Amino acid sequence: MDLLPNVALAGGLAWASGLRLYATVFLAGLLGRLGWVHLPDGLTMLTDNWVLGVSGVLMLGEFLADKIPAFDSVWDALHTFIRIPVGTLLAWGVFKDSGAGAQVAAVLLGGALTAGTHLAKSGGRALINTSPEPVSNWTASVGEDLTWLGGFYLMWRHPLAMLVLLALFVLLLCWLLPRIFRGLRLLGQRLRGLGTRSSGVG
Repeated sequence: MDLLPNVALAGGLAWASGLRLYATVFLAGLLGRLGWVHLPDGLTMLTDNWVLGVSGVLMLGEFLADKIPAFDSVWDALHTFIRIPVGTLLAWGVFKDSGAGAQVAAVLLGGALTAGTHLAKSGGRALINTSPEPVSNWTASVGEDLTWLGGFYLMWRHPLAMLVLLALFVLLLCWLLPRIFRGLRLLGQRLRGLGTRSSGVG
C-alpha cells in the first residue's frame, strides 16, 4: 500500500463529504466503475448499480437544495447526522485492509475532517442567509462546487498537493470555526431579542 496516496484519498474523501456528500459518493463510484481511478477494496461497493443510482438521484437533490437560500441551512442541519458518519466510513474504507491502528487513525482523520468541513459550511451558510439577497448564497454555493471539484481532482492526481492543502485547511478551520460560532451566537441573541420585543408589543 502506498501510504501517501491513501492518506490523501482518505482525507480528501472525508473533506469532500463535508461539502457534497452524495456527489462525492456518486463520482467516486462512477470513476471507479469506468476504471479511470483505482478504488481500494474497501470502497468497491461504491461502483454498485444501486449505490450509483441512489447517490446520483440524491446528488441532484443536493445540488438544487444547496442553491435555495434558507432551505440550504435546513438541509445542512439534517445532514449533520449523515455527512459525518458517511465521510468517516469512506476514510475508513480506504484503509479497510490495513492494520487496526491504521483503521482507527483513518476513522479519527475522516471524522475530524468531515465534521470540520460540514460545520464550516453549514455555519457559514447560516450567516450568509441573514442577507435578504440570494446572490451571496449562490456565489458561496458555486464557490463550494468549484472547490470540491478541484479537491476531487487533486486527491487522485496530485496527492501530495492535496495533503498540503488539507493541512492548510485544518489551520484555517482553527481560525474560522470560533468566529463562525461567535457569529451564530450573536445572531441567536439578536433573534431572541426580536422575539422578546414582538411578544412585548403583543
